[in-house]
Amino acid sequence: MVFNTGMTGYPEAMTDPSYFGQILIFTFPLIGNYGVPPANNAFQWQRYYESPAAKISGLIVEDYSADFSHFQAETSLAQWLYNQKVPGIAGIDTRALTRKIREQGVMSGKIVIDNAAVPFSHPNQDNLVKEVSPKTETFLGKGKKRILLLDCGAKQSIIDQLLQRDVQIIRAPWNFPIREAHVEGIVLSSGPGDPKMCKATVTQAALAFQKGIPTLGICLGHQIMALAAGGDTFKMKYGHRSQNQPVLDTITQKAYITSQNHGYAVNITTLPKCWRPLFTNLNDQTCEGLVHKSGKFFSAQFHPEASPGPMDTAFLFDRFIDVL
Repeated sequence: MVFNTGMTGYPEAMTDPSYFGQILIFTFPLIGNYGVPPANNAFQWQRYYESPAAKISGLIVEDYSADFSHFQAETSLAQWLYNQKVPGIAGIDTRALTRKIREQGVMSGKIVIDNAAVPFSHPNQDNLVKEVSPKTETFLGKGKKRILLLDCGAKQSIIDQLLQRDVQIIRAPWNFPIREAHVEGIVLSSGPGDPKMCKATVTQAALAFQKGIPTLGICLGHQIMALAAGGDTFKMKYGHRSQNQPVLDTITQKAYITSQNHGYAVNITTLPKCWRPLFTNLNDQTCEGLVHKSGKFFSAQFHPEASPGPMDTAFLFDRFIDVL
């Protein structure tokens, strides 16, 4: 069970592959008041969602709004969950539940209906990235620069941000061998679970460093970069799952408000001296980004593409294009 503190953005959160296999709790009490947007074809879902279908295993809210109002809404949240075969429960004190999770660390949970025998499962013991990553590569866009996106569970918004910057994207599985792609740069996407489960991706990231291919890591991709550089990651007791996490840019000393969703972090003390923190969390001082002394490889633990959340750090995509 994990929580999200955002006041809006439930369609984006429920379809974010980073939440795969998790029961999502919204701390904001009123959920469903603006319904759910349409998703009848590829164009529609790409406008409103982060993937074509729900990625969460269950939803917990306090006050569900059966009556919804929004000019783009097609159906209610409850009907959408029913269509997606995702169970939901309302009338729960989600803030009290969140406090319990905050005190004990992320916990396993289950939604039981009519005393049915529902077994506990432990998703983080599995390679969740393998479940949400595409099986084959696809080509997107017709830009001048070609980028390899190692899709570990990428949000559609990451792809949108890159395509806005005149690039061609090879969207490839998490274990795709980079030797087979002739590209100017590599993006390691966000995704669910423990980064140490992604050994094949870590190997490919290390090879990218050896070849000097500019690389951008986002969220899980940031953790994979740290492992590829020889560092270590650890499971956080208090994960970051909100749209208002403050981070400090260690180079400019500017602070930004960011959208985050992760339960693992990088141990900065384990990295070689050629790496340094690029961003630091102002709440708990954890590492929120890395940069290599060459400037060719850098990462962000947060989501510069937002969706939902503030877009204060979308400039990181521009910085990556400049490196190319």
